[in-house]
Amino acid sequence: MRIVFHGENAASFSVGFAELLTHGAEIVVLPDVLASESDRASYAAADVVVGVRYDATLPRPERLALFHVPGAGFDAVDLPALPAGALVCNCFGHETAIAEYVMSALLARHVPLADADSRLRRGDWAYWAGAPERVHDELAEKTIGLLGFGHIGQAIAVRAKAFEMRVHVANRSAVAESPGVDRWFALDDLAEFWGSADALVVSLPLTAQTTGIVGAAAFAAMRPSAVVLNVGRGATIDEQALYDALASQRIAGAIIDTWYRYPAPGQGQVLPSALPFHTLPNIVMTPHMSAWTSGTIRRRQRVIADNIARRFEGRPCLNVIRPMS
Repeated sequence: MRIVFHGENAASFSVGFAELLTHGAEIVVLPDVLASESDRASYAAADVVVGVRYDATLPRPERLALFHVPGAGFDAVDLPALPAGALVCNCFGHETAIAEYVMSALLARHVPLADADSRLRRGDWAYWAGAPERVHDELAEKTIGLLGFGHIGQAIAVRAKAFEMRVHVANRSAVAESPGVDRWFALDDLAEFWGSADALVVSLPLTAQTTGIVGAAAFAAMRPSAVVLNVGRGATIDEQALYDALASQRIAGAIIDTWYRYPAPGQGQVLPSALPFHTLPNIVMTPHMSAWTSGTIRRRQRVIADNIARRFEGRPCLNVIRPMS
């Protein structure tokens, strides 16, 4: 059995992977760009491919039994182009890391440890207890709005409740009976949802229906004190509308981890948008890092190895995106 890890992202899961396998296998790690004939031949001979994309520019692996995305998003995989005998799966395991990122980002806005430290090193006691003008904020009794209530949204809700926050959810499926959810909005009720929360977290996958779902009308309906966080896919928030809302201070701020422009393989430094978000003082920009922890890698490795065993032992696989056709 030949298992190909294709690209830098997938290669991160190859370290120590052989130890998780129940069947012997040849493990091949290939770069994002298959420039040599030997690399293309290795890809074409794969029984299993672990990778984040597939399109017509890549060799067609005719004997492929399993294409495994080492993450949740599969919008870069051309599913119909893969061989009919290949099962396609994805994996999660990232919700713990992303939930911690979200809570850390919100805490940083409410508990200004870094600024207090920086000031006190200069003798400035700006946050010293004892005077009302020196108070800082807290998360308790704030409302967090979760646009999407899958693995990520549910993990965030648990942690938000631990901080005594109110939890509002907007989701395609009803979640009114879910523990810890104070209010549920159908996607037809988004106009009311936008204005209901102090912090709005977008964790939706990118589809035709979710592209630009957070647009100018959404920002117009939000509280002026609201902060928006995107840990789903960049294009679920309209790029120009987000920039305009921040530049005009229509909302208080944003913490954005998923973007509109990414470096191509081998490309050097590149800004994540054609718009000058980097010049705005009310945005925190991070490079799609929220899920990228050692814990996420370990959890996903176990799922991928388990699915490989299942596929070659004739057992049902987990997280099937596309069955054999």
